[in-house]
Order: sequence, then structure tokens, then C-alpha cells
Amino acid sequence: MAKLDEPLRKALGDRTAKVMAEGLDLHTVGDLLCHYPRRYAERGELTDLSELVEGEHVTVMAEVRKVQGRTITKRPGYLLEVTVTDGRGELMLTFFGKKAAFKPERELPPGTRALFAGKVSFYRTRQGVKKQLTHPDYRPVAASGPSGSGMSEVAREFAEELIPVYPATKGLESWKITDCVKMILDTVDIGVDPMPEPILHDHGFIRLSEAYEGIHRPKDFAELSRARKRLKWDEAFLLQLALARRRRAAGSLPAKARPRTEDGLLGEFDQRLPFTLTEGQLSVGEEIAAELAREHPMHRLLQGDVGSGKTMCALRAMLQVVDAGGQAALLAPTEVLAQQHYRSIVGMLGPLAQAGQLGGADRATRVALLTGSQGAKARRTALLDAASGAAGIVVGTHALLQEHVQFADLGLVVVDEQHRFGVEQRDALREKVSGGRPHVLVMTATPIPRTVAMTVFGDLDTSVLSQLPAGRAEIKTHVVPPEKPAFLQRAWERIREEAAQGRQTYIVCPRIGEQEGDEGDVEPKDDEGERRPPLAVLDLLPSLEEEHLSGLRIGVLHGKLHADEKEAVMQRFAARELDVLLATTVIEVGVDVPNATVMMIMDADRFGVSQLHQLRGRVGRGSLPGLCLLVTEAPDGTKIRERLAAVASTTDGFELSRLDLEQRREGDVLGAAQAGRASSLKLLTLLRDEDVILKARQEAAAVVEADPELAGSPGLAAELAALLDDERAQYLEKA
Repeated sequence: MAKLDEPLRKALGDRTAKVMAEGLDLHTVGDLLCHYPRRYAERGELTDLSELVEGEHVTVMAEVRKVQGRTITKRPGYLLEVTVTDGRGELMLTFFGKKAAFKPERELPPGTRALFAGKVSFYRTRQGVKKQLTHPDYRPVAASGPSGSGMSEVAREFAEELIPVYPATKGLESWKITDCVKMILDTVDIGVDPMPEPILHDHGFIRLSEAYEGIHRPKDFAELSRARKRLKWDEAFLLQLALARRRRAAGSLPAKARPRTEDGLLGEFDQRLPFTLTEGQLSVGEEIAAELAREHPMHRLLQGDVGSGKTMCALRAMLQVVDAGGQAALLAPTEVLAQQHYRSIVGMLGPLAQAGQLGGADRATRVALLTGSQGAKARRTALLDAASGAAGIVVGTHALLQEHVQFADLGLVVVDEQHRFGVEQRDALREKVSGGRPHVLVMTATPIPRTVAMTVFGDLDTSVLSQLPAGRAEIKTHVVPPEKPAFLQRAWERIREEAAQGRQTYIVCPRIGEQEGDEGDVEPKDDEGERRPPLAVLDLLPSLEEEHLSGLRIGVLHGKLHADEKEAVMQRFAARELDVLLATTVIEVGVDVPNATVMMIMDADRFGVSQLHQLRGRVGRGSLPGLCLLVTEAPDGTKIRERLAAVASTTDGFELSRLDLEQRREGDVLGAAQAGRASSLKLLTLLRDEDVILKARQEAAAVVEADPELAGSPGLAAELAALLDDERAQYLEKA
């Protein structure tokens, strides 16, 4: 009997195991059993051929309509064209070979229904674009109805059961995977079910062995539904079990309490504010203040839409820590953003940030900036201020993580845009505290649906700022499509009109224009075939200067510029010395120029939904209304255009984040997606299975509370260990 951890080569042989390992990343018997079918074909069901995408490796069921063979002068001497149909459209199957040994002509007569697997290609004829599979693999399938005595065993099975269609790879078609799974199911020993008996009973789950049988060779959809219900639960429960153990461990760690003081910088700062904090900012501020006063580390996620005032909440938390004798570090992903945070914090604090300087307040601190490209003198000063404690607040990039950067008493780490940092980088900053852990506040401007936050950040307490500060202007968004060239011309005119009124514009491109200098979250081609390379800043600049926006003052900003150049460009734009800033996504977050009113995104279809929303948030930051123009060459009716239309239809970041998640899937919710790994979720979807995740979270918390080490559930402990390989375990330990 095969065990779940047994290598596939022992169960299936070296050749098949090698293809599975290289093409599908399957290595053990358990891996193969968790390689679930993508869909199921019913008897007599034909695949909709109109949905086939060029370049995709597919498995389709279709009926042979016509078979036509002819001798050709070129080797190998015989061409066979088989036309198959779904009753509406057609697909051409092309075979080359020697006629004497040609099986398809004999095995695929008209009227035959079969599974065909191959790579879809398009070719042009006088009648239009046709789809074809060249040298596809195939397997005839029995028609519905009673099985005749002359039917093959394979045909009889297909006639009586649902047909699983698996994600396949070159050299291993879906039906070959079916054969391998069948072989494993007939010999595998699942062992004792790892799920605790009370959970199985209370939720009415079937056994794991039944679930594997039911998902790989279901007799009907009811059996399939029971199997999916159990296997979805296992995914949710194991994930929540890992997070529950992590929450418990984090709760036992020591941290220095940083309680709020009566007469300190925070109170002075609040009195000097020229505006009233929103109810959300006050509420979140109280949550953070209470946690900072505890002797266990705060670990909180602060999320809010663009412009909701997260930086204000973070600054007030940092001032509370400074009042309590500690220091706070703000870690930003880019130098542009670090400099923006530094200027913003110094500007908001005013005299409170000028300790020891002429004009500084009686109670004041210093704010230090530390980046990788600083001059030696500025860097030395920042390092001394951090190490001596003179700087209560230190803002920086990855430069803060270097070993020689020391703090006198680091009490709070604020991480801006967590997804931009690897776990090891965040951990390095925390290790600069001796005798405990710092409090951690993670900020993200990408709104996260509740279930996603609960799953991805399940070990963090979450605060949400959904209310925008008073006085923020409306932002209107329009798609500038290829079928209406007048729209693009009007867009250039509108930018000129804004400039004439003293207002400013961002124009964003996906690339810099140097082979090694790509920036941005450039989307792969979607559903309209091959496309030209994405527009680049340096390629667009000449046409702006000479044609579209001639006479306007245009600055260029991208990640390959030296830090001093980037800072100079941003300062000129902020000072209104430039009308237009042509940039990459380096300006995606944090850049704050209230006078900028237009955001024009070239090749908008190359960006994700959340990123478009982030870029749009750079305008409308003052009292002037904002305009966002999404320029695209994507044809009408494509999925890309649907995505852009959705962005144009709402400014609700939480609604858009759900759309983004539905289109992109979850990635590896245990964090390893930062290393480019595929999703660890196979059946569970974070948006559609909220109820499953909630119940799993409750059950996992109860199990960990009663048995933290899972000593009484060895099967569960083994499943968790298998999920948390070294890389993921390290991630959860450090996250």
C-alpha cells in the first residue's frame, strides 16, 4: 500500500514521476491526490469551442464532423485534417505522418465523440480566423446510453461516470493523469483521518479517504459536493490552525509598555492641528494607544483607502512612543516615499520636530531621514541621532535594516506598504530591540476585503479607516479607448487647459524605456492575442515635448534616477515649477501634491485594479476635483476593458479590491508568494467561502487553546508540519 508521503517514482515509475515533478510540481502520492480536477465533463457534454484561447493547452470534448486526408510531397508524406464541432463552432485537428501507420483516420470516423488535448493555435483563411490543434492527443469517449458488450472498459467507465479534466502539462494529458490517480486510489493507505472526530461529527464531514475518492472519480455531483466540502474545510482549517498558533505565541512575547502621557508631544500636536480628526482616526487612535500601553507587542494592520489619513494615525502613535521615552521607525519601500513621509512629518510637527534648534518648541524631538543614497555627512548625522536617541522618529528605506544602524530604544516599527518588503527585511528591524520585541504597525493603502484580511493577516489585529477627511475632492475616471481616437486628442487638450489654470498632471507609463529598467506591475497579455511592448517613459517623452504637450514644462521621474535627481524633480513638481510629471509607478503611493488634478495612465490595461486605484489616489488630494484618464488599446468587449470599466465606475477601494482578488486569485496566503510560489489554496476561495473560513477560525482557536502543541492530534500535527515546510514555517515565525 502506498503512503501519502511516498515518492511518486515508487508508485508510478521514474518516467511519469519526472514529468509530474517538472511539469506540475508533484512529487509525492499526497501531492498527486491534491492535484484536483479543473472541471468535470458529463456524458454527451461538448466543450464550448468559442472560449478557447490562443496558446492555451486545453482538453476538450467534441464530435468529429469530417475527416479528410491527402498525400503531400513534403515529408512525412501524409496530411490528415479532422474537423470537430461542439454543434456551434468548429476546431481543426491537424495530423502529419506516414499513411501506413496512421491511426487517427481509423480511430476517429465522423460521429465519434472524443477528448482531444493540445495547444490552441489560430490561423487565417478566407472565411476568417480558425482554431486548430496540431497533433493533439485524443481518447474516444463512449456516448450516453447503455453500454454495449463490445465497449472497451475505458469507454464503459466514461459512459457511466463524470469525466475529470485535470490541469495537464506537455507529455501528460488529462486522461493520463486520470489513469495515474486511479492507480494511486486503488492502492493508497490514507491512514487515520487527521481531522478530530468531534469536528467531523459536528459539521457532518465525510472521511478524508472518501473525499479523495469523491473528488477524483465521483459517481454524481452530490458525491462531488460532499468531497469538495470536506477538502475545502481542510484547507481553511489548517491555515487557521497555523495562524492561531502564531497568535498564541505572539501574545506571550514581552514588549516594553509605552502608555500615553498627559503633557507630552502628542497632546501638544493635537492642540496645534488646524483641522478636526475624523471619527475613524480617533477610534483607531484609541485602539492603538491602548495596545501600546500593554507589555506584549502590538501587531496591528492599519488599512484604509487612498487619502483616509493613515499617516496621521501612525504619527500620533509614534509621538505616544516618543513621549514614553522610546523611538519609532517608519520603514518605506522607496526613497521617493521615504522622503515624502519625512517632509510630511516634519511639516506637520513644525517646531515639535526641531529639538535643539532655534525656534524649536520647549517639548520637541528630531526626525531623521536615512536612505541608501544619502551623502556621507547627512548619513552620519542621521545615524548619530538614531543611536543617541536624539531622533525620536527615524524615517528610512531598506537602509534602516543594515547592521550598523542602531537605536537607543526602538519601541515602535511602522511598516508602510507591507507587501513591498520581504519577511527577512521586516524581521531585521525588529531584531534591533534587545530584551523584547517592538510594537508593530503595518499600514496598507490597498483596501483588503474582510475575509482576506482575516486569512492573509490572520495573526494581526485589523483597523480600518473607511472615512475620508473633510474637504477631499471628487475624482472622476474615464476610459480613453482605441475606437474613439478623438477622446485621446481631447485628453491632451484637457491637460493643457488644466496647466493654463496653474494645475498639474501626472502621466504614468509601465516602463522606463531601458531594457533593464522595467517598473510596475505589468499584466501579462489577456484575451486579445499578442500585443506590442508596454509604453515607456523615455519613448513617450519626445512626442509629448514636440507634439501633444509642446510648450508645457515636463519633468521625468523613474526608479533608475539617482536619489538626488528624484528628490529634485519631486521638489520642482511640488513647487509648481513643472506642469507635467511623466513617471513610472514610482509615484504609486505616498506622493502628495494637492495642486495635481489629472492622472493620465498610459497602457492602463497593463496594470492591476488595485494599482490603478492607487495611482488615481495621487490626484484630488486637495479641494480641487481630480480627473483620472485610463488610456488603452484593448478592444471593446474584452476582459481587460471590463476591468477598466469597473475601475472607472467606482472609487470604492474595498469594492475594487474584491474584483482584483477575483481576477488574480489569492496567491500563497502563507506569504511565500513573495518568492513567486503558486497559491497554497486549491479549492478554497477567500471571497466565496467566507462562512467556511469563519467556522474554521473558531474551531482552530478552540483546538489550539485546549492543546497548543497538538499532542493529542498527531495526525493534525503531521498535516500542519507538511503544510508549513521550512520556508513557510520561517515566514510565520518572523512575520
